[in-house]
Amino acid sequence: MYHLDEDGFKTYLTERKSSEEIISEAIKLMRQFELFLQTNYNESISIDNATGEDAEKFVKKLIDEGENSLENLVTIARYGYFSRNERLYVSMLELVDGSDVGEVLFQKIGEALGESKRDLLFIDTEIPPLGTPSKDKPKFTKNIMERMETELDTTTCQKILSEVAHGIPKDHYKKEREKFIEAGSLDEYLKRKRKQNISTLEKHREEGTLFFNQEITDEVLEYVMSRPDVLTGERRGDVIYHTKIPFLAHKYLKEKDPQMKRYYACHCAWVRETILQDDMDISPNFCYCSGGFTKQPWEVAFGQNLEVRMVKSVLQGDTECAFELPIPDEFLEESGE
Repeated sequence: MYHLDEDGFKTYLTERKSSEEIISEAIKLMRQFELFLQTNYNESISIDNATGEDAEKFVKKLIDEGENSLENLVTIARYGYFSRNERLYVSMLELVDGSDVGEVLFQKIGEALGESKRDLLFIDTEIPPLGTPSKDKPKFTKNIMERMETELDTTTCQKILSEVAHGIPKDHYKKEREKFIEAGSLDEYLKRKRKQNISTLEKHREEGTLFFNQEITDEVLEYVMSRPDVLTGERRGDVIYHTKIPFLAHKYLKEKDPQMKRYYACHCAWVRETILQDDMDISPNFCYCSGGFTKQPWEVAFGQNLEVRMVKSVLQGDTECAFELPIPDEFLEESGE
């Protein structure tokens, strides 16, 4: 007996202004997922109560069949959101979020060093395909980081990694430039940015919805409100000091064990699982990839390229990740620095 709510999902996708062709393909995919669950388990398992592990097994099948497109994975995530199956939704978000880091790193190394040098670094190294679970990604990360740090100096490694930024084009943040100009000063821009971020978190808390992958509780909101450096970034002299909001902040705040606290803090699916493994260490320099993701909106706001410096990283034993971005001189002068 099928449990797939086809009519409801069609309505949901229609409201998202999806085309008839996309809706048809989405329904076809979800029928395949439902059939996969019932064939491999029993009729008591459906999409409505499928777990993240169930979804990963289906995605593995899609990978084997060459059907692991971004659109297919996003479709499954959307059904999880639509059906209020939070486990399914969050697990699919994790498979998609930052999934192109390997491919973009391959591209950025080629741009910086040339294709021949890049190909030598990647020889006999397969980039994990889209849909690869987090537990299977660190082996690639460790391998490519060891090669980069053997062949390149530290500054070059950090610069290349800071340009990855999940492959997101700077144009994605063009509104930040508009907001910065409208604010009239860096301090006012930060004030408005922080107010908007707090408002966003309050809305998620009140509506019981997820902020990306995580629940926003009273404790999480209080934590962010008490830390201006978290999520928004705080001006400290001639730098913006930005601490990443923990990946699962509600669990992070309750956790006492330092190792698990580091685990709940880490956003990166390419390294997170190694925090719980004593036999696999990955260079903290890889976190410059996160630093690049952090600096990109600021580069658009300031209208110029920036450097980034890692201050704290869970990969080097800290319980949070933080970066510093130097403020361009002309914006220091505005505030009388």
